[in-house]
Amino acid sequence: MSENFLPTPSSSLPRLSRRGVLRLMTAGAAAGALPAFAQWPERPVKIVVTFAPGGASDILARVVAEQLGRKLGQPVVVDNRPGAGGTIGGQVVATAAPDGYTLMLSNTTPIALGPFTLDKQPYDPVAAFSHVAYLGSAPLVVMASKESGIKTWADLEARAKKEGRLDFGSGGPGSVGHIHGELIKRVTGANMVHVPYRGGAPMTTDLLANIVPVGIDVITAYVQYFKTGQLVPLAVTGTTRSPLMPEVPTMVELGQPKLVLENFFGISGPAKLPAETVARLHDAANAVLAMPEVQKKMVDLGIVAQPESTARFEGFVRDQVAVLGPTVKGAGIKL
Repeated sequence: MSENFLPTPSSSLPRLSRRGVLRLMTAGAAAGALPAFAQWPERPVKIVVTFAPGGASDILARVVAEQLGRKLGQPVVVDNRPGAGGTIGGQVVATAAPDGYTLMLSNTTPIALGPFTLDKQPYDPVAAFSHVAYLGSAPLVVMASKESGIKTWADLEARAKKEGRLDFGSGGPGSVGHIHGELIKRVTGANMVHVPYRGGAPMTTDLLANIVPVGIDVITAYVQYFKTGQLVPLAVTGTTRSPLMPEVPTMVELGQPKLVLENFFGISGPAKLPAETVARLHDAANAVLAMPEVQKKMVDLGIVAQPESTARFEGFVRDQVAVLGPTVKGAGIKL
């Protein structure tokens, strides 16, 4: 997407140099005639988080909001709107005025999972939003209990084939861990049977006790168990190795590129945001991502910071929806 804030001059008009444009803008400002886009934001900006306070999305949103406010010259506040697979918060943003004052800390759940778990899809996750700035992603980890005897991805595949089924736990129906298990079933043909839990903590308890042999969840909360040998990491689901556990191979390295599933984080707004607002917000978000203190916090959360162009972010969203939407529907997952 072009980051030039001015329309292309008509061939019938004289072309202005960049310096000339700046002189005109300065003169316009003095006369009170600055274009509307140059005044954004004039008041506080809201970032909707589709989860309750305290989780990775909420923590990241607050870190980014604080620094983004400094870059934009206006406060950026966080508004938590959890529920219905992230679609409650998603709908708040999808139906907001496209003026740049209501944004969303977008991620995989309200974009590529939640809308497909409801009988009536509340919004089109591609068309209903302007996907502005990609912040980064956190891979999932496929892990096994120590007592299961599963030590590698190859062991997992062999066990599933030998025994005819293999139970796996997740943090709940419709969670990213659940979806990834269903994706494994579709891609490999392994008979993986889902064992849902009410959150990652109870799943961890049963995984440590070998009540369920395999678990799939975001990597962050499990690093301590990997380092003590209580749980065995088999693979991460991102395209690059996690800085939290760099010795664990990716699905790509294991010859399973179709099993890549990254829980992405980005900044999105309603559809039809002005191009000038998108450009300014995108640049400000990238400047925040470059800050060492923000990068450190993201690493602590298991998130790999990865600035991208707006066009690539939009393409990423389309690809995720195309892969995960049918997986959710095909598995009959409902909330």
